[in-house]
Amino acid sequence: MAEWENVREFTLGNVERPASRSRNRIEWGPNAIRVAEGAKDELVLVPCAYVGPDRSLYLDVELTRLLCAVERTADDAWAVRDDQGEAIGTITRVPSRRSRFRPNWRIEQPDHPELIGRTEWLSGKPVRLAAKAASRLIVGVLDGLTGVGDEGGDQPTRGRTLEWRAGTEVAMYSEGTSSISIRADWLDRRLAFAYTLVGK
Repeated sequence: MAEWENVREFTLGNVERPASRSRNRIEWGPNAIRVAEGAKDELVLVPCAYVGPDRSLYLDVELTRLLCAVERTADDAWAVRDDQGEAIGTITRVPSRRSRFRPNWRIEQPDHPELIGRTEWLSGKPVRLAAKAASRLIVGVLDGLTGVGDEGGDQPTRGRTLEWRAGTEVAMYSEGTSSISIRADWLDRRLAFAYTLVGK
């Protein structure tokens, strides 16, 4: 088990060991919040919290040691509570004012600024957005040249990328549930974990 408190990057899934040049098959495990460890050809996705059937997270594969409970409180809101029932925070899906746009998300954590997750292309100054677009194009080209077929087939389609801001501070990035990157030390990891369970 990886320690969950200071996780910076993680994914959600049941792949334990991806296929690689030195390992020609995928090794599967239980559905969990996972942290990548090891070199590319020996990569292991180590669990730091296991997903229960009720969307709650547990510290053991037997699902007996609760890390946090995730409970739906309204059509578009979820409460996250610790193992003693104390509030960690809430996650809310915020419908867009424009019908063609997908919803935003909000994370509220007591004694910390509200965190808003918006499509990255709608955040920031035009010059910065242009740099993002160029960077994403380069990454896409490299993935096309080096990624496809390395693991026995095409790579999965990327999810929607959100930039999570508290005012002007970027506290987290999320790309679907396949890649979450936390920038702010103050963000409770359990809220970031919980988002991957409800934000589909």
